[in-house]
Amino acid sequence: MTSDWRKDRIGSALRGENPSVLRRLDAGFAVIGDVQFLPGYSVLLADDPAVERLSDLPRGRRMAFLSDMERLGEAVERACRRSDGAFRRVNLEILGDTDGFLHAHVWPRYAWEPSDLVGMPVWLYARTHWSDARYALGPQHDGLRAAIAGELDRLRSSG
Repeated sequence: MTSDWRKDRIGSALRGENPSVLRRLDAGFAVIGDVQFLPGYSVLLADDPAVERLSDLPRGRRMAFLSDMERLGEAVERACRRSDGAFRRVNLEILGDTDGFLHAHVWPRYAWEPSDLVGMPVWLYARTHWSDARYALGPQHDGLRAAIAGELDRLRSSG
């Protein structure tokens, strides 16, 4: 993967050039995270790069974004539960401190996490987890990636 698309995640998704996109949803793009120290980590990107916060959206688009977030969360939950018996839950977060565009984090959480972090926010993991090559998204995640995408498809057709 080249790093160029990371400079414009939403624009590259709109152009079909973002390799992390799992599926186009109603109000955004479901993408698999750049780091996978918690396997299955995914992000929902709003489909308009000018939207900085949830309150920037009109009510209907806001509800569509939240519905997409819930759908991605359920897809990650289903896929991760099947792939790892130590799966515990999914945490959903909308933050806006670093990236200036609306996005939601979907973090699977596992029983094998260090005991001092298992009940804490994922942001307390050491900074090295965010940059260590062994946690980078790669071909080893293709199975989980396909499982999440398949669950998104099932949820669309059942919902």
